[in-house]
Amino acid sequence: MSSDDSPPSGRQDGGTPPRGLPVGYRQGVISAITVVLGFSLVFLRFWGFELEGEWHPTAVVSACLMGLSILGQLVTLWRSLQIEDDQPAVYRKTLRWFAGSTLILLLGLGLSAVAFLN
Repeated sequence: MSSDDSPPSGRQDGGTPPRGLPVGYRQGVISAITVVLGFSLVFLRFWGFELEGEWHPTAVVSACLMGLSILGQLVTLWRSLQIEDDQPAVYRKTLRWFAGSTLILLLGLGLSAVAFLN
């Protein structure tokens, strides 16, 4: 506390206040990650374990891509739950992780459709 008993301002170097993310950004991305992660897990469970038929090489590659995507989504969820993710630079890196794992998921889904049609 300062001599005037006011709460600290949170300013760094006596200049501008630290910039954080607007309220609701982190909660929104955490919700999006959990929705995509839930879909990925349910799809992999149904398609990989309950669907009948033979496994073709495209199906194996697709399952590996979806597994890799799920790992990326878990890393993204872990990153988004860290306190440091409130900083814009760290948040942008987390969003890149999310976009990358979603792109890998889409590739896996496309290959699973090709494998299903064969």
